[in-house]
Amino acid sequence: MEQNGGICTSPFQIGEQMRLEHITHIISSTSDFPEYFAAIDRLISVVKPEWVHACLAKKKLSNPRQYSPDPRLFLSGVTICCADIPTGDKDAIIGGVLATGGLYSNQVTKLVTHIVALTENNDKCRIAQAKRLKCKTVLPHWFDDCLKLGRRIDERPYMLPNPEVLLKGPEEPVRILENTDIYGASSPHAGRLPTPTGSVGVQRRELTVFQGKKVMLSQDLGIGGHLRGTIEDLITRGGGLVTGSIYNADILVCHYREGKDYVIASRAGKDVGNLPWLYHLIAHNSWTSPMRRLLHYPLAKTGLPGFKGYRVSLSNYNGEARIYLENLIKAAGGEFTKTLNQDNTHLISAHTVSEKCIAAREWNIPVINHLWLEESYAAWRVQSLTTSRYTCFPPRTNLGEVIGQTEIDRNAIEHFFFPGGPERILLDESGKVLTGKHQTQKKSSNSLNADDKSHSFPSDKVHTLSSQDEAIRAGTPMRNGRVGARAATGLTPSTPRTGGEGKENETPSTVGSRGAKDRAVARLHDLAPDIALYEKEKRRQGGVIFGGRRMSDQDSSRKRTASSEFEPDMTNAEKHDPKRPKKGRPAATIRLLITGYKRWVEHPRKEDEDRRRLRDLGILIIQDPATCTHLAAPQILRTQKFICSIASGPTVISTDFVDHCLENGELLSPEAFLLNDPEKERLFDFKLKDAISRAKSNKRGLLRGRTIYCTENVHGGFGTYKNIIEANGGHCQLYRARAGATAPLRKAAQGIESNGIEGELAYSYLISDPSPEEKRLWNRFEDLARKQGSTPRIVSADWILNVAMSQTL
Repeated sequence: MEQNGGICTSPFQIGEQMRLEHITHIISSTSDFPEYFAAIDRLISVVKPEWVHACLAKKKLSNPRQYSPDPRLFLSGVTICCADIPTGDKDAIIGGVLATGGLYSNQVTKLVTHIVALTENNDKCRIAQAKRLKCKTVLPHWFDDCLKLGRRIDERPYMLPNPEVLLKGPEEPVRILENTDIYGASSPHAGRLPTPTGSVGVQRRELTVFQGKKVMLSQDLGIGGHLRGTIEDLITRGGGLVTGSIYNADILVCHYREGKDYVIASRAGKDVGNLPWLYHLIAHNSWTSPMRRLLHYPLAKTGLPGFKGYRVSLSNYNGEARIYLENLIKAAGGEFTKTLNQDNTHLISAHTVSEKCIAAREWNIPVINHLWLEESYAAWRVQSLTTSRYTCFPPRTNLGEVIGQTEIDRNAIEHFFFPGGPERILLDESGKVLTGKHQTQKKSSNSLNADDKSHSFPSDKVHTLSSQDEAIRAGTPMRNGRVGARAATGLTPSTPRTGGEGKENETPSTVGSRGAKDRAVARLHDLAPDIALYEKEKRRQGGVIFGGRRMSDQDSSRKRTASSEFEPDMTNAEKHDPKRPKKGRPAATIRLLITGYKRWVEHPRKEDEDRRRLRDLGILIIQDPATCTHLAAPQILRTQKFICSIASGPTVISTDFVDHCLENGELLSPEAFLLNDPEKERLFDFKLKDAISRAKSNKRGLLRGRTIYCTENVHGGFGTYKNIIEANGGHCQLYRARAGATAPLRKAAQGIESNGIEGELAYSYLISDPSPEEKRLWNRFEDLARKQGSTPRIVSADWILNVAMSQTL
């Protein structure tokens, strides 16, 4: 660096204060050091050592973001080169990699770490093999799974020429990789006190992690006098100091997230951790933030709101990872069960190959990965089970390899456990907090003089912790040399951007203006698919699609209104004329679902244009059968769309209606294009007009109150019949005839009509095929149904199709 014009400072040692005034870049292989957030607030670039080599190779400064050690940019350090993959997939992969910290190279160079290809039969792979480059050739599926999870997973199952994801079946055992992220952080309760000594005969190594630090041990730790004395001796021998005052301490070690000491220390930006975290510092003699690992931060006595009552079981996690998840479930306030039964509410699994996963699907128990538990605990809010990241299980991957990478959400902890307020904290002579009129009296008699007070607390212990000047005198860290908007409403300000002349070895702030940055980077994971789609759309001929219009369209500058419609271009005078009536598209009077339409097959551009023209006429093309008012088809079909839409009682018309509206450029009457198909009505033995009439009376409740079972390998697929049954108000459950599976009798409930068939709810239905494999399931189903007093009915798939189309049982 010095040979190329850079200025290097000496390396910082443990306990040494990092002065940030004249630094433009910090080189570190990790973001877990005390001054990291203060550096980010000062817009100082924190980069990996690879950044230096990249700058020298390019002979110019590289983008530091691509070399950030921030774990949220999980593809940082990855440089990809795409080979024989389609253009659309290539654009999506490039956009996703760039959004998550990686780089793209159009040519194969020494800097490329991954070649994305479908086979090795291409020029780029041959060049890499000929030059013996140390890059990996992977399938595009690897990037897709990484982006879905928001984590970087092992590439080996996706590597060519023999990728496991294509060659091995799902029933084969999955490789288990060692994960060191949770070592020493798998339990919130401290075990045996580690000693900073080597093996027998090795000289005792010196503890330096506490150099210049003042540590306070809280009373809620519940440790005896002998153990406390041993810990204090280790801190002292390591260059630290044990204090009994929270105002003099840099570090607070406590067990619970409550109490005056916890609130004051947290608002002042001091480090707050539990006893296992302190043991971790002693054992490794290296700094790590207490928020880096979930169980290194103090617990909450009440548990996670909404988590109480959850009964959670684990599958496919082993060793330290399993212990970690067990303790995390208990710390969140839930109940952990070793075995899985029908009383469980959740199953957390590392992959889907296990007996528990199969049983959970039969019992309708949600199967999610550990990210749901970790991110719920970190954000202190139960996350939605429908988020795709929590139900993603990449093939041939054990998700235990990415466990323990979630950090505590600083903003969430502040919001729930020490929210700020405009009031100030005042202490009396005994150190107690004064409130109300006592504060007023104390303030009037003990005001601070900014000219003659030193940089320490005054002897009368009067502290106005929301004041900038007095906080600086108290040694409280500030941000930007001023009180930020967040800190001004709390009891204490935040960490300074500069080192200043105050107390040395200031600990990093956990609150302040970087909250917006944290939230923005955290959202980047969810935005990656959108960024990738945008990159793909940019390369379309005609430009990007904005709400159905291309950038090249003459009216693409029109603004979208709140009703997702476009207003025509207006002059400034027209825009500011309050009396001018607004013009725009007509209201959508027809919500049309189309099935079996051949006009748009393999013509996506024509489809976009026709959809826009139809919308201008008041016809909105939709895909949801539950919300359609009209159904268009060339004839009566047995497609999933057609059958599911019948339950809504729509007006069924011919697709000729769409053709005539487009040809004439006006909205025609749908009644003139009613679908008439007597041949298919005779074939399926029903009258379409009567079925629509019954559907309007049923109100999507033909099968309400009924559970209909379906085998896994039935012709047409379980998912198809599940959608049809649920569209008619019923419940569909997969049946595999496993031990413990039941076929419960659904008794008639109040308000449920039996559609004219007496005792219909006393039957249990199983949709199956007459194949030998399927027939082996029939006897067990019949036995289970009869044991519960229900009459079994084993039916073909045609039965449920006829029921849904005719809207009668």
